[in-house]
Amino acid sequence: MGNGRIWMRIVLVALVVAGILVAIGFRDRLTVEGLEVWIGGLGASAPWLFMGVYALAAVFFLPGSVLTLAGGVLFGPVWGSLYSLVGATAGATLAFLVSRYVASDWVSRRAGGKVATLIRGVEQEGWRFVAFTRLVPLFPYNLLNYALGLTRIPLVPYVLATFVCMAPGAIAYTYLGFAGREAVAGGENLIRTILIALALLAVALFIPRLVTRLRRGRDLTVREVQSALDEGRLTLLDVRGPDEFAKAHVAGAVPIPVDDLLAAPQRVAEAHSGPLALICRTDRRSAKAQRALARAGVTDARVVQGGMEAWERADLPVVRPDGS
Repeated sequence: MGNGRIWMRIVLVALVVAGILVAIGFRDRLTVEGLEVWIGGLGASAPWLFMGVYALAAVFFLPGSVLTLAGGVLFGPVWGSLYSLVGATAGATLAFLVSRYVASDWVSRRAGGKVATLIRGVEQEGWRFVAFTRLVPLFPYNLLNYALGLTRIPLVPYVLATFVCMAPGAIAYTYLGFAGREAVAGGENLIRTILIALALLAVALFIPRLVTRLRRGRDLTVREVQSALDEGRLTLLDVRGPDEFAKAHVAGAVPIPVDDLLAAPQRVAEAHSGPLALICRTDRRSAKAQRALARAGVTDARVVQGGMEAWERADLPVVRPDGS
């Protein structure tokens, strides 16, 4: 790498850090009321300034929710949603590109162990991982933009997934800002406006749970697990406690208590490649373990439906202390 490129990277990092420090100093002044006074009287240039401010806010770690609410106040629910989405996507793209230009090569050369496993899992998912994290925020929006730049996810799928999958939240919060303006102004159909805003917010809050459930995929039945184990097509992780495992377990199951898995999901991901099945007494701990593995980049872990209770009800073989 040439000295010129190194210096360009240093200057870029310095500019971002300086921008973040300045943003921290002005953070308290970033309010819906302040933005309305500042941008509201600019006429035709107001949308462009708003989108530019939103983009810079994403780069410099300022809260986007305030800007989205302000979009509803300034431009109404339709144009406010569009301007917020464009600004947020532009900012997410800028942060992504800064991160990729400054540090992705360095990370790819030095990443190993847990970091390498996580990056590999994210890259295998590609746009689907971006969509999932936009709909179900696992990390803060601003930080996620930079983190994804360290991977090899292609730019265009990243931008499209970001724009589309941030839309539900943007629409809900923009309408909430619009409803607040109507409430202050005492506009007609105020109750209907507020009810629509609350309904949109409820949908935006419900979508993450729905996406999480869909992402889990279909749970495996106990007979499907038994067949796959007989054919050597998966690894079964028993996430119950040691005492429960000792009383009765499936032959060949690997005991990993859920608390241990939650404490170090990357270690489990590194130790067990290929399709995984997760079993506990019922389904609750298995689903919790699956979510932890998903955050560590594991995309092929499935829950055993009904757990050990279903296994024993089906009269499938188990290993007990007495050898039965």
